[in-house]
Amino acid sequence: MKKILIFLIKLYRKYISPLKRTKCPYIPTCSEYGLEAIEKHGAFKGSLLAIWRIIRCNPFSSGGYDPVP
Repeated sequence: MKKILIFLIKLYRKYISPLKRTKCPYIPTCSEYGLEAIEKHGAFKGSLLAIWRIIRCNPFSSGGYDPVP
């Protein structure tokens, strides 16, 4: 499952992310955060962390440095 999720994030980064007009206000970007969270915490907890990060990532967010716990 972990490899599938990493593959999907890499597909997103290659094909969908370049088409977006807005950029992630966080460092690391949401996709980098998702990859790191899944690699560090596994498929389930890493996915939950990535989803929570994506929910917080919006145009009204102040952004900034937000590392994977």
